Amino acid sequence: MTTKKIKTNKARCRKCGSLIESKTRYDFVECKCGAIFVDGGKEYLRRGFKNIKDFEDLSEFYDN
Repeated sequence: MTTKKIKTNKARCRKCGSLIESKTRYDFVECKCGAIFVDGGKEYLRRGFKNIKDFEDLSEFYDN
């Protein structure tokens, strides 16, 4: 099993348009309207949303 190394941990809220990015471990970032969040920086991906339709994943990974 290969694990992808995280380059950026970010997302866009389709409800309010906020672009959010978690930059460090335990860096919990929520959009302006509170509909989505990202967490974990480059250590791990943790995301949350009230409605999955509001969440657009923009995370990037390094090529192995």
